[in-house]
Amino acid sequence: MSADSSVLAYAERALEYADALGSIAAMAQEDRELIGRWAGEIDGPVLDVGCGPGHWTAWLHARGVDIVGLDPVREFVEIALDRHQECDFRQGTVEALDVASASLAGALAWYSLIHLEPPRIPGALMELARCIRPGGGLLIGFFEGPVVAPFGHKVTTAYAWPVAEFARLLDDAGFLVEEVHVRTDTGHRPHGALVAVRASGS
Repeated sequence: MSADSSVLAYAERALEYADALGSIAAMAQEDRELIGRWAGEIDGPVLDVGCGPGHWTAWLHARGVDIVGLDPVREFVEIALDRHQECDFRQGTVEALDVASASLAGALAWYSLIHLEPPRIPGALMELARCIRPGGGLLIGFFEGPVVAPFGHKVTTAYAWPVAEFARLLDDAGFLVEEVHVRTDTGHRPHGALVAVRASGS
C-alpha cells in the first residue's frame, strides 16, 4: 500500500472517520494518561504527526502544549481547522517534514506510521530524528503483533509490529527507548506504544 493510496483511502472516508474517532472521548483512558503524561514532560514545540481530524492536537493544546498538527490528508486538515480553530494544522508527510533540524522538543506519532510499508519505516524514523533535538521526546503508538505483518485495516492495509523490532529500529535511528507499553483491549487488536528520547551525539 503506497502512501498515495493510503492518503486517498482516508480522504474518501475522512468525515466518517472524524465523526467516529475524532474525539478524545473515543480514545482509551490509558492512552489519554500516557500521552498527557508524556506531553507534560516536554518543554518546547511538539509536532503531532498524522494528526487526522486533530483531536489529540487540540487536547494537548488545551493543556498548554506548544503543538502543531500535521497530516498528509487534505480533508483531515480541513476538518481539523474547522473543528479546532484555536490550533495550527498543516498538510505534510512524515517522510519529508517541513521542519528545521533539531527544532522540535518532541513528536507524537500515534498510529500514524501503521500504513507505511515496513521498508519505509526506518526512513520515517530518521526524518523524525533529524527534526527532534537531542534529549527531545518521541511517542509512537501502533498495532502490536508477534511478527511484522499486514492486515486488513478498516480503511486500508496496515501493519502490526513486535515491540522489540520497532524498538530496534528506533535505536538504529538514534533514539533511546525508555518505556514499552503493550495491552489488548476487548474487541481490539493488540496495542503497542514506545516512549523514546533522541540520543545526544547521534
